[in-house]
Amino acid sequence: MRAQLARIDAVLIQALIAAALSFAHLHDVASAAGQDGWKAWAYPVSVDLLLVAAWRRLRTGDAKAAGWCWFVIALTASLGANVATAGLLDLGQVPAWLRILVAGWPAVAFLGGTLLAHSAPAPHQDTEDRQDQEDAPDPALELPAQPAPEPTPAPPAVAVPAALVEHARKVAAEHRTRTGAAIDTPTLRARLGVPAPMAEAIAAHL
Repeated sequence: MRAQLARIDAVLIQALIAAALSFAHLHDVASAAGQDGWKAWAYPVSVDLLLVAAWRRLRTGDAKAAGWCWFVIALTASLGANVATAGLLDLGQVPAWLRILVAGWPAVAFLGGTLLAHSAPAPHQDTEDRQDQEDAPDPALELPAQPAPEPTPAPPAVAVPAALVEHARKVAAEHRTRTGAAIDTPTLRARLGVPAPMAEAIAAHL
């Protein structure tokens, strides 16, 4: 456990030293390019924050192309400042192109940080969610089939004597003459004094 903590401490110390040196180099380049006061200190902060944002995007696994793009841009800015302060560039006579790069860096850093922080999730995640929903079984399809209802048997046919049918015709004719309308089954049943099934069977013969 102590050996592991010692290794971690050594890595952290090394990272802090490297960050401090890079921070100072970025400050010196910004200051030499005409950014004085607090503005010169803000440049290394923006570079480091963009590096952290790009690294976090790479760790999450979403939109790695954008993460690598902005990570390389921020890393190039940091390495460029380190090289520029190593004696290869006269900080007393900063060229115009470097002044332009330094002046335009805030807009670049703002764009990169905004895109990394507020970009939409990877499209494949939505596709996987839809695929999972399509693969989910439909509970309605898993219900056991219900047996078909048995057909209701038709009522048995009622035998109607011919004489009763003839009498019913006379009653129906008399009812039409008197009322001007065809006789209905309840009235026919009442006039004949027969059960309802018999009245319906007689009415079918009329």
